[in-house]
Amino acid sequence: MFESIINLFFPKVCSGCSSFLLTNENVICTVCRHDIPLTNHHLNPENDAFKKFYGRIPVLHTSALFYFHKKGIVQELIHNLKYKGHEEIGTILGEWYAEDLKNIESLESVDEIIPVPLHRKKLKERGFNQVTTFGKALSSSLNLVYNDSLLIRNVYSKTQSKKNLLGRTEGIETIFDVSFTEKDHDKHFLLIDDVITTGATLEACSRALLKISGAKISIVCMAMAQS
Repeated sequence: MFESIINLFFPKVCSGCSSFLLTNENVICTVCRHDIPLTNHHLNPENDAFKKFYGRIPVLHTSALFYFHKKGIVQELIHNLKYKGHEEIGTILGEWYAEDLKNIESLESVDEIIPVPLHRKKLKERGFNQVTTFGKALSSSLNLVYNDSLLIRNVYSKTQSKKNLLGRTEGIETIFDVSFTEKDHDKHFLLIDDVITTGATLEACSRALLKISGAKISIVCMAMAQS
């Protein structure tokens, strides 16, 4: 009864289109779930996300759940997650994508989920890493360790979305590093982020992780930018 009263005065709205959610809907309405642009990367090992890193870094698997289009549903979801603190979006997307990822043979050997880290100053400003709930939902559903202390961001930088291609790639190799011990050798790391754009950030993170002896890398993101 109390929840019904709260919903009456503060009705829940869809994080994709801001329409009122029905009783049986959670975070994303049925219409948005139907209209959202799925990549179906999990059905094709050599998908366009995987090809983005071909010849750049050795990855066993790369995929994203959605395609990201400007002014689209996915942009709204990521914006609400990243800038409005709706971390429940990450949880929903992680649980959603985990069902697809469970059937990917190359991911069966994954040992740990590694989020792309924020610099401690950015983390303090924002209060959270936007991929944390996504990663923890994957961790719970796939029964994998979530490790947010292995990969470190050394350099504070402005929001990537406000930079051009040159600004995103220039000097990025020095931004990330790893803090590891011998126990981390020979592990398969699943690197996660919100959106694949140029791939420069994920490449730099992967190169840092590959400093670990015997490390193997796979990449999974919520979305992939598509022109």
